[in-house]
Amino acid sequence: MNTLFDKIWDAHVVQQIEDGPTQLYIDRLYCHEVTSPQAFASMRQRGLKCLRPAQIFCMPDHNTPTHDQDKPIEDPVSKKQVDTLAENAKDFGLTHFGMMNPKNGIIHVVGPERGLSLPGMTIVCGDSHTSTHGAMGAVAFGIGTSEVEMVLASQCILQQKPKSMRINISGSLGKGVTAKDVALYLMSKISTSGATGYFVEYAGAVVRDLSMEGRLTLCNLSIEMGARGGFIAPDEKTFEYIKGREYAPVGEAWDKAVAYWETLKSGEDAVFDKELYFDGADIQPMITYGTNPGMGMSITDSIPTLEGMGEAAQASFMKSMNYMGFQPGQQLLGHPIDYVFLGACTNGRIEDFRAFASVVKGKKKADGVTAWLVPGSWAVDQQIRMEGLDVVLKDAGFEIRQPGCSACLAMNDDKIPAGKYAVSTSNRNFEGRQGPGSRTILASPLVAAAAAVTGVLTDPRTII
Repeated sequence: MNTLFDKIWDAHVVQQIEDGPTQLYIDRLYCHEVTSPQAFASMRQRGLKCLRPAQIFCMPDHNTPTHDQDKPIEDPVSKKQVDTLAENAKDFGLTHFGMMNPKNGIIHVVGPERGLSLPGMTIVCGDSHTSTHGAMGAVAFGIGTSEVEMVLASQCILQQKPKSMRINISGSLGKGVTAKDVALYLMSKISTSGATGYFVEYAGAVVRDLSMEGRLTLCNLSIEMGARGGFIAPDEKTFEYIKGREYAPVGEAWDKAVAYWETLKSGEDAVFDKELYFDGADIQPMITYGTNPGMGMSITDSIPTLEGMGEAAQASFMKSMNYMGFQPGQQLLGHPIDYVFLGACTNGRIEDFRAFASVVKGKKKADGVTAWLVPGSWAVDQQIRMEGLDVVLKDAGFEIRQPGCSACLAMNDDKIPAGKYAVSTSNRNFEGRQGPGSRTILASPLVAAAAAVTGVLTDPRTII
């Protein structure tokens, strides 16, 4: 029996090139402002039109400021990119959710919440975190700009078929442990290259128990393990989440779709190129201490020592320690922090704001901490206000910014200053990722909230 990955992949093969790549049909292309301009420019140069414009959705997210979005963008580079996307969408007849459009937001948040990302689809975008959409039971992956052009022109892409891996997580998660902790734990165990060359299917009781938001977070971080993408077989939870969303099938088409979606699972005797097994009971609230997402540990642990490391590994490790201002063997519990960022395509959904609010309710933001709380979309922003979470957050001394990628990456105004420590719910802690010289500690919304009210790295389980 084929794996679920095989089923979806095989259903989209247009032709197999002998001793070469597969020509794969793409159901949905998402375009944002950073990786699409050259693709559109080349289309113009060659006099090409988009083959299936109805399958392509555009929105700015990386460069959008998270305040005063109703005013012109001040940064000239950002303004140029955002304006160019709007122009390209108009010229090529594509759907465009621009700034201040109630459907705008981070592309990987908007796709699932609008019902644009559906089970069994192939989904691509010029952004590595396209793997997020795998939580819907889709084969979703990031592509390069030349490949964006390929899909614009032909609705197909040339791809080598990756190998398949299944990661099974049994048992259940303890108090204060979230999907973000699961992902950081997996990376700490298999490293940032442990899934290179594979497409990962997540399975097991822990994965089944995750909410859809949690599944989106887990799949989002697949790329940080080196995987081509990650996904989860759709189930009743998936169907319930999709039903009634704007672009979801309705009536007879809905019944037909669900009947097909129910077949999207790996067979009992499916053979994977690699299988890994973990126990949910072993996972605790996590933080990173270094400069890649695989350098993670439980918040109560100490940074590893140099013992048993080779010379090259030691040099790399110490470079990371020097950048972060940490020492091997150091415990980070109680370490002062300067910034807290809640948001990004990793943790900018309604559940993440609920979690953050649950910790800070009745408490006050610590003096000296700058907190940026950025919804992943205008729909999330609206939900926050409907549920009264904005009042809870305001009473605790926090303000909600406008949707966008924000401080995930230094492409807009939300940059962490050099030398400052940020507890961030985003996906990458590379040197300078959040601003030149910034020091990023990746964590869950619960850990971020605990740090925001105490001013230091705090185990959220002690204050929940």
